[in-house]
Amino acid sequence: MRLRPASLLGAAGTVVTGALVAGFLTAPAAGAAESVPGGAAEAHGARVAAAKAAKTGIKWQDCPASWGLEKPIECGYVTVPVDYSKPDGRTIKIAVDRARATGTAAERQGALIYNPGGPGGSGMRFPKRVTTNNPLWAKTAKAYDYIGFDPRGVGHSAPISCIDPQKFVAAPKADPVPSNEADKRAQRKLAREYADGCAARSGDLLPYLTTANTARDIDVVRAALGEKKTNYLGVSYGTYLGAVYGTLFPDHVRRMILDSIVNPARDNIWYQANLEQDIAFEGRFKDWEAWVAQHDAVFHLGDTRAKVQQGWEKIRATAKKNPIGGVVGPAELVNYFQSAAYYDSSWVPVADAWSKYVAGDSKPLVSAAGPHLADTAGNITAENSNAVYTAVECADSKWPTSWQKWDRDNARIHKKAPFMTWANAWMNLPCATWRAPQGTPVEVATHKGLPQTLLVQSTRDAATPYAGAVELHKRFKGSRLITEKDAGSHGVTGLVNPCINSRVDAYLLEGKTDAGDVTCAPHATPEPPKAAAKS
Repeated sequence: MRLRPASLLGAAGTVVTGALVAGFLTAPAAGAAESVPGGAAEAHGARVAAAKAAKTGIKWQDCPASWGLEKPIECGYVTVPVDYSKPDGRTIKIAVDRARATGTAAERQGALIYNPGGPGGSGMRFPKRVTTNNPLWAKTAKAYDYIGFDPRGVGHSAPISCIDPQKFVAAPKADPVPSNEADKRAQRKLAREYADGCAARSGDLLPYLTTANTARDIDVVRAALGEKKTNYLGVSYGTYLGAVYGTLFPDHVRRMILDSIVNPARDNIWYQANLEQDIAFEGRFKDWEAWVAQHDAVFHLGDTRAKVQQGWEKIRATAKKNPIGGVVGPAELVNYFQSAAYYDSSWVPVADAWSKYVAGDSKPLVSAAGPHLADTAGNITAENSNAVYTAVECADSKWPTSWQKWDRDNARIHKKAPFMTWANAWMNLPCATWRAPQGTPVEVATHKGLPQTLLVQSTRDAATPYAGAVELHKRFKGSRLITEKDAGSHGVTGLVNPCINSRVDAYLLEGKTDAGDVTCAPHATPEPPKAAAKS
C-alpha cells in the first residue's frame, strides 16, 4: 500500500568554498567498497555530482503558472546523474522550490528539505506552509528556507509512466477480494501487464529509481543550495528516505525529523512491510468504525462498531453487484474508505459521504470515490505517483517471484485483516514479474558524524506501524522518540498537539531534545460538525 503523503501541503544557490569542494572530490580508499554503505563507486559519484552542483548553484525563478506555486515561492532545477556510479554519464534534472526564511539574517539557520512520502509523492507544496502562514510552522519558517522537491521520476523531475493515465483511473475495477482462482488469474495478468508497461514506457530509468539514489539526489540538492549540512523533515516513506540519507551521509546531517516511520530493517523492505500494513490497517479501520458508532446520532450508520461493520459489508456487496453511479465498486470503496484509516482528517468526510448514500444521496460518494476523467492533469499526476511507487519499491529490494508464496501469505493475512489485504497484494504484485534489476536495501545504521535525530510516531498508525519507529530508534543511536499514545493519524507533525509541536520547534530552532524519550497524549479526536454545534 502506498505510504501516502502525510499532508496535502507537500511543501540563491551560492558557491561553496574551495575546501568544501575538495572534500566532495575525495576518492574512497582502495578496497572500501564493502565498508561504504551503498557502494564506493556510488559514494564517489555523489561527491562528484555534489561538487558540480555546488559550483553551479540553482537559478531561481518564478515558478511556471501551471505549477500552482505563487510568489514569493521560487523554482529551479538541480542536475543529477542517472547512475551515480557513472557521474559523468547521463543526467536528469530535479525540480526544486523554496520559500525564503521569514526572519532576519541573524535568525536564519539554513535550508529545511522536505519529503512527504510515497514513494512517488511530490514535496513541491511544502513552501506553501510559509506562504499560507501555517501557524504550526511559523516559528521555524523564520529560521529556515523551506525547500520542496520532486524526487527522481516524479512530477517535474524526469517523470515516468506505466500506463495511460485515463486507463489508470477508469472505473469500476474488479473487486480486489478474489472469489475464485479465475479472479486471481485475472489480477495476476493485470499485474504482469502493468510491470510490462513500466518497462515499455520507462525502462531506461527503472534501474535507477531507488531510495538510495534519491538520497544521493538530496545531497546534491544540499550542495546546490550552498549548504554544508542538511536539515531534513521526512514523513511516511520520507522517513525511510531520511534514514537511508542519514546512513549514506551521516556527517552531512545537521538536524533530522522523521515522522511516521517505516521499519528500515532489510528484511522488511518492501514485501514484509506491506503484509504488516494489512494488519495495522485492519486495526485502524476498526478504530474509525467505533468512532462512527459513537456518533450514530449524526451519521445513522449503526450505534455499535459491529453494526457499522455490517453496514460496510453491505455497501461493499451492493457495489459489487451494481457499482454505485456506475463507477464505484468494491475497489473504489476500499480506495476511498482507506483514507479514514490513514488520516483523522478524513474521518468526518468519509462518514458523511457514506451517511448521505445510505440516506439516498449517492452523489457525494460517487464524487469522492469515483474517477474524474475530465481532470486529465490530476490523472497524469495520479498515474505518475503510482508508477514511481511501484518502480521504487520494486527496485529497492528483491521480491518473491513465486505466486504460491504471495497466494499463501495474503490468504493467511486476509483471514484476520480482510479490509486491505488483497487490494494491497494486487498493487504490489507487479514486483513479482519486474523487468528491471532489483537491489539490496541499504543497511540503515549509525555511522560517524550522525547527530541526534528526532523521531515522531503514533501508536496506532496503519501505514507505518509503531514497530518501525522502535526499530529505527535502535539503529540511530542517541535518537529521541516522541510517541503519540492512543492515536493513529499518519503524519503527526502536521497535527495540532502542543506536546509534540513545541518539541519539534525546540529541536529545529535550538537543537534541543528531552533527556529521554517522551510519550504524549493524543491530539483531539475529530468531531462531526453537527455534534460540535450542539456543545
